Amino acid sequence: MKVKSIQEIESALRPIADAVGVEIYEIVFKQGKSPALTVYLDTDREGGIDLDTCEKFHNAADPVLDELDPTFGMPYTLNISSPGLDRPFKKDKDYFRNIGKKVEIKLYAPHRGEKNFEAVLIDYNPQAKNVTLQKGNETFTLNLTQIVKMSMAIDFD
Repeated sequence: MKVKSIQEIESALRPIADAVGVEIYEIVFKQGKSPALTVYLDTDREGGIDLDTCEKFHNAADPVLDELDPTFGMPYTLNISSPGLDRPFKKDKDYFRNIGKKVEIKLYAPHRGEKNFEAVLIDYNPQAKNVTLQKGNETFTLNLTQIVKMSMAIDFD
């Protein structure tokens, strides 16, 4: 199925996100038997993205997407969602908002014998593309190319 670019879809939806007071975290188009366009929304607001916000965005996005026709007339399902608490850090903002917090890290190759661990994110340097972490008494720096996934650590206490 031919689909318009994610950048074109995001450009059409960005004014709606601004009006609703959210940001577009990611847009994913899944092809196959049941094609689906999923728009992940994020916000700095207390409480995050709720069902009412998703519904408000969905209702406003529907006519815009009908006009844009991202699938050139082929049917698809539109999903609006939060990226979830365990979402991987993708943007500078994700790293900066989590400085001082515990994060989960998954590495391509072991660091001090571990590929998966939790640490506190001490600093993020977007120019050098690295993070400074503290695990116990050890403070160390990793390049983002070493990291498969970094996300907020979730404690279920």
